[in-house]
Amino acid sequence: MSQDITEPVENAQNTADAPRESLFEAPPLAEQERMVEAVLFGSADPISLAELAGRMPHGCDPKAAVEQLQRRYEGRGVRVVRVGEAWAIRTAPDLGFLMQKETVETRKLSRAAIETLAIIAYHQPCTRAEIEEIRGVSVSRGTIDQLIEMEWIRFGRRRMTPGRPVTYTVTPVFLDHFGLETARDLPGLKELRAAGLLENRPMPVMGDISEEDADEQDDLFEDES
Repeated sequence: MSQDITEPVENAQNTADAPRESLFEAPPLAEQERMVEAVLFGSADPISLAELAGRMPHGCDPKAAVEQLQRRYEGRGVRVVRVGEAWAIRTAPDLGFLMQKETVETRKLSRAAIETLAIIAYHQPCTRAEIEEIRGVSVSRGTIDQLIEMEWIRFGRRRMTPGRPVTYTVTPVFLDHFGLETARDLPGLKELRAAGLLENRPMPVMGDISEEDADEQDDLFEDES
């Protein structure tokens, strides 16, 4: 009689110990690709692999799904592109001219702001003192604050030097706006000169610029009129 009772108990124990793989089985890769496509398409901001993994079912491989989706979009009107450590769906570069009518530019950066932003982009991480040394004039707090508000620059680590000055770096928003994967993709000197963005003239010296001129130059936004 005891033997009849023991056998069902042992069978039940074996069943309980058996792995339940079906409960955690990930969807097929093709379905994961559709999920990634839906998330990237519906998001205005780039999405990291960690964020994708948090949204997708347990056991999914967002990296493999993104890479497969990227291959599928090659040669199409939109592409899956990497922005820093995140991913996004963006218009193919050669078709950007079609979007010009959709872009409304209400203001433009002043020369002071452009120079400050360029120095940070090419020399990051850099301190305010280093920016001023390169520009040859002081940098107003308004210039830095506005670039931070635009989310084009952000605070970096403090330097291990006297005073522990804060550093500045560009943001993923900056990279996304200019279609860059990393800051290393910024154009070189030859490309900048070819585009007419560099002038062959010496940088101004602090003593040659009056305080009023410096304040006027450091206004972030200029009136387009």
